[in-house]
Amino acid sequence: MPPRLPPALEHDWDVSPAEARAIQSRLSERVILKDEFGPVRYVAGTDVAFEDGLRVTRGAVAVLSFPSLELVEHAVARRPTSFPYVPGLLSFREIPAILDALAMLRRQPDLVLCDGQGYAHPRRFGLACHLGVLTGLPCIGVAKSRLVGQHAVPATEKGSRAPLLDGEELLGTVLRSRTGVRPLYVSPGHRVSHESAVRFTLQCCTRYRLPETTRWADRLAAAPRSTD
Repeated sequence: MPPRLPPALEHDWDVSPAEARAIQSRLSERVILKDEFGPVRYVAGTDVAFEDGLRVTRGAVAVLSFPSLELVEHAVARRPTSFPYVPGLLSFREIPAILDALAMLRRQPDLVLCDGQGYAHPRRFGLACHLGVLTGLPCIGVAKSRLVGQHAVPATEKGSRAPLLDGEELLGTVLRSRTGVRPLYVSPGHRVSHESAVRFTLQCCTRYRLPETTRWADRLAAAPRSTD
């Protein structure tokens, strides 16, 4: 079972969308957008898939050595799906299973790259922020598409970037993780700065668009039960 949360962070998961938005707004005040982590030896990726006609949520966590990016541990957890798909409320649908999987690990990662938004969110509290605040782990949001904000188009070369803005507020970075492919939307989740979010995302990307952390977690989340 996941570790018990401090009373100030506890909340129900089976709530209405309006209640979920209120929880996001309340907990967003706890997000830290500066580097508060030590040496990074292990990075983790998280992802979620669904089984049995969406009735079961399958959460996966892959832990990789850093910077070699070799898989050293993984965990997969299943639980009944209790929240519908609502844009902007992905964390309420996915985090319970991710917390279960994190609790199964023998070692705690030093940094987590989440397949979803971080600060680049309407209430500045995407999945990576939510997971980071609840666990205390430094987290980064690495999303495949834009949820909020405006940006220029970054150059086509790997490493090219453009700020993702809401007015004058910096929400994240539009990052070209591989030359000639669609960019990623990278934003801090918790206890990580904008600069470090981009740096670690690039360091976790090898020959592919997505970081190795996300690629491993995606494979684990999508795998049938018999391969665990």
